[in-house]
Amino acid sequence: MLGNADLSIAERLLALPAVMERTNLKRASLYAAVGRNEFPKPIRISANRVAWPESTVAAWIASKIAEAA
Repeated sequence: MLGNADLSIAERLLALPAVMERTNLKRASLYAAVGRNEFPKPIRISANRVAWPESTVAAWIASKIAEAA
């Protein structure tokens, strides 16, 4: 069984281009959705970089599919 530390290691962090590719959102639309709390906020991974945990992006995509059903 994986502990919390193991889960965080197994989690992939997605940079903006990967998030844009997976969601089909452009940069401005993505950050506007973040500002409206309609898309997960990124986490800071360094002074000049942010990323999204892959699981949060996948959950958002799943929620959009569920809304459309």
